[in-house]
Amino acid sequence: MFNKIKQIKDLRSQAKTMQAALAEIMVVGKSSGVMITIDGNQKVQGVKIDESLERSKIEKAVQEAFNDASKKLQQELAAKMKEMGGLEAFKDLI
Repeated sequence: MFNKIKQIKDLRSQAKTMQAALAEIMVVGKSSGVMITIDGNQKVQGVKIDESLERSKIEKAVQEAFNDASKKLQQELAAKMKEMGGLEAFKDLI
């Protein structure tokens, strides 16, 4: 029982380390004059919209830029998780 508690504490520590490492990842999604920056914890860190962009095109451009950033982030997160050992740490709990 105490061994399982130690494993859970170790996993919590690893999760915090992983979350801190992921927060350092930044990706930028772009589309038609819109740039959205997202960190590895999926929080939007910045939005830039070209002032010359027509208002009617802003909504679509923001959506496309966010989707572009999200796709890039998923690729970065997968690479980082693999680099950090993936989900192997969780297999001992099962």
